[in-house]
Parts: sequence; structure tokens; C-alpha cells
Amino acid sequence: MEFGLMTEPQLGMTYAQLADTARFAEEIGLDVFARSDHFAFPRFDAPHATEAFATLAGLARETSRIQLCVLVSPITFRHPGLIAKTAATIDEMSGGRLLLGIGTGWMPEEHDLLGMEFPDTGERFDRMEEALAYLRAAFDPDGPGFTGEHYTLAPAPLRPSPTGIGIVVGGKGPRRTPRLAGTYADEFNVFSSPLDEMAGRIAAARAAAAAAGRDPAALKVSMMCQAVAGTDQASYRSNLEQIAGADPFGRSADEVAAALAARGLPVGTGPEAREAVARLAEAGVDRLYVQHFGPWGHGLLEDVFAAVRG
Repeated sequence: MEFGLMTEPQLGMTYAQLADTARFAEEIGLDVFARSDHFAFPRFDAPHATEAFATLAGLARETSRIQLCVLVSPITFRHPGLIAKTAATIDEMSGGRLLLGIGTGWMPEEHDLLGMEFPDTGERFDRMEEALAYLRAAFDPDGPGFTGEHYTLAPAPLRPSPTGIGIVVGGKGPRRTPRLAGTYADEFNVFSSPLDEMAGRIAAARAAAAAAGRDPAALKVSMMCQAVAGTDQASYRSNLEQIAGADPFGRSADEVAAALAARGLPVGTGPEAREAVARLAEAGVDRLYVQHFGPWGHGLLEDVFAAVRG
């Protein structure tokens, strides 16, 4: 199992906090550092919301090894041409460490706040599928071009020429999302759900990869979820209290623990948390993004990952 740290900067993280946390994630040997992409988050009192690609460009120069991921970027925010150029630039700045997550977008309030169009679900999925095909064509060194209903790309090589961009498709759709992941993505970020449902979505994504003439085994499968653990009972309880204190949903410590346990996610002392990780691995998950809302103390995070990773 590979491990990453997933942050939600739209809930108030400054760039300085983000950079400090990314450097810390690299220092403790995590495989990937991820952030969400929201221009605003009106559902919570979030006074600060940085732009995803601008911060990833900064992190590309402040880290040296860890992969950097946007999980995921709504197609409603940017034309795929802008996504392609920005991603290729960050790819160059990072030495090929960018993971580019693409999604449909889901929160109308942030679009309304900034006066941005928010099409219906069907159109957003149509645009997402075209954007994925567009990006595949843009990142192809032969520059084949692309023509669709919504987007058109001239047949010419993209400059700078990407060297290491991986495309991630994530979402909770049970049918179209797995198909798009298998057809276009390097990584499928499967929605956290009962293990049998998750295994079915993974199988559907791999079948779509085979149908598209791709190697189904080459599709990396990841999942994002909270994990609350400690190397012993005392540290677990301390970590749980601290994490609950920063919970954006206002849940108590016991409510956080119960919610994770009910979904079979990592919670408890090291052995208990690692049992949950093993079950996810058996279901087909290759990479676990630990979603963390705060606080951002290094000691707490280091203890959580020590317990989960073993």
C-alpha cells in the first residue's frame, strides 16, 4: 500500500501552512501530497481558499521527491487547454511529479459566488469525458489533436512537452466514472463505499481499460478517507480528540470514531488501523490518501501515519 496526505485548503489553510505540510509529508516518506480544488467553500466559514494550480507550482519548487496531486480539478473551472498548459508547466517545474485529477465539479454555491456557469450533471459528465480525451491528445508527443462537441485541439505538440503527468479520475458515480477512469486515467480514485461495491467499481474500471486496449493491471487504484490512529491507546485517544476538535462538521470524538468504524476505515490503535488498511488492499486499493482537516502539528500526523503504515 502506498500512502498520501490529502489536504482541504479551502477550509482555511494558507500557502505557508500548505508548503510546511508538503515538506513534512516528504520528510516522513509519503508517496504523494494532495490538495483539493475549490475556489471557495460557502458551506463552511472558511476565510481563506488558495488556488490549486498556483500553489502546486510553488510546491513543485519547495519539494524534491514526493508526487503532487490535485484531487480533483472540476472541469467547470477551466478550459482543458488552460489545464494542459498549466499542468505541463508544473510538470516541468517539478521534474515530472504532477498527478492531475479531473472531475465534474459538484458544488453550485462556489460557482454562484464567482459568477461561473454550472451545467447540469449530464453536460458536466460530457464535458469531463471530452476534456479527458483532449488532455490525452495534448500530452501525446505526436500531437494528434482532438475534435469534440465542446472542445477542439489543433494537431500540434504541446510545449512544454510533459514528461511525467499522470491523470487521475475520481468520483462517486457507479457507472460512468469507472468507465472514464479505465478509458483515460492512470489512476482511479474510487469513492469510499462498502467493500463489495468498491470492488465492483474497480472491476468495472479495469474492464473499461481492457475495452479501450489498455493494460487493466496498469491502472492504479486509490481511495481517499480519514484515518484516526495512534501507536498506542493513549496516543490514539489524544489524536482522536485533536482531530475531532478541528472537524469541520462539528462531530465529537466519539462520533468521528464511530463514523470511521461503521465504514470499515482505519481507526484505533496501530494493529486495528492496519487491519482496515489490509482489507482495503484486499479489495483492490493500491494507494490510500489520508484526508486530514487539521490540526497541522507534525507530531500528530507523524503518529497517525506511523500507526497506519506500521
